[in-house]
Amino acid sequence: MGSMPGPVRTSSRAVGYNSRPMNTPTPLNTLTPLTPLTPLDTPTPARAVVQSVKTFRDARGSLFEPLTDAELAHQKNVHVVLTQPNEVRGNHVHRTATETTSVVGPCLIRLKEEGTIRDLEVPAGEIWRLTIPPGVVHAFRNTGDAAMVLVSFSTNLHDPAGSDTVRVQIL
Repeated sequence: MGSMPGPVRTSSRAVGYNSRPMNTPTPLNTLTPLTPLTPLDTPTPARAVVQSVKTFRDARGSLFEPLTDAELAHQKNVHVVLTQPNEVRGNHVHRTATETTSVVGPCLIRLKEEGTIRDLEVPAGEIWRLTIPPGVVHAFRNTGDAAMVLVSFSTNLHDPAGSDTVRVQIL
């Protein structure tokens, strides 16, 4: 691997929908219906799309919808992943599936798109959604001190033989 260039790191920070500070609850009577997510990146076939997810917060905790009704209709698999501090999930690429993953920060996301490494740091308490097309290697590291939550949807059915998933260590 000596001929491979070092990773190029870029950083992205989402602008959230909620203008309130994280520790300020949203009063229940001010909640409004979910609106479409706001893209932070221009989608291309070989790049993941990163979005901030509208989140409702009150004294009980947080609520978010990871997909719209229309998006949900195209999914064939959903899985929820709890990851312990400093552990990594992913480190793989899909041959044909598009995966849509929402992650609750803090988290380091590493993507390998068209041979370039892109790191994204999700701040504590923020929820980001990635739409990851086939061919994009992806990994998620829990950078917090409690379990990290990932909710992932796939356009392919789960395949226990793993024919669509190829392991690639990037994080």
